[in-house]
Amino acid sequence: MFVYSVRATTIKFFAVICVALATLITVIAVLPTAVEDTAQVGADGEGEAVQVISYEKVKSAEDAARFLAQFGWEVNVSDVEEVGAKLPATFDKILTAYNELQMRQGLNLSKYKNKEITRYTFEVNNYPGADGPVLANVLVYRNRVIGGDLCSADVTGFVTGFDGKI
Repeated sequence: MFVYSVRATTIKFFAVICVALATLITVIAVLPTAVEDTAQVGADGEGEAVQVISYEKVKSAEDAARFLAQFGWEVNVSDVEEVGAKLPATFDKILTAYNELQMRQGLNLSKYKNKEITRYTFEVNNYPGADGPVLANVLVYRNRVIGGDLCSADVTGFVTGFDGKI
């Protein structure tokens, strides 16, 4: 027969470890989403107003159009293309390069590998100096914008972030 005794200090020690571990897991789970929720745009350090972009509450094409309006883009909601897609589990060269574009605008698709997402595609009506149609793609996962771009529909065109800077 095996007898093991536990002292009160041992129980307290494991209780403190469990509470610390639970706190750490909560911080890790909440902090990345809180950072992605909003991004500051237009801060020039001289007391100018800072525009806060919301990446949350995108449940429909109308919400995605409102999201694009935060950047100044005008789109026609009636001509939207809404497509469900699944991000692959591993990114090839093209998706890796596309994710680098996302990271430059404060987003990261690698967190959403192998997840079902929704892509909304609009035609942008007010892109300056466009020779042909310019499309806006908004990638959404669980009502949150996780990525997207503005791109020229021309084969020799461009792909840029939501701010439109090439």
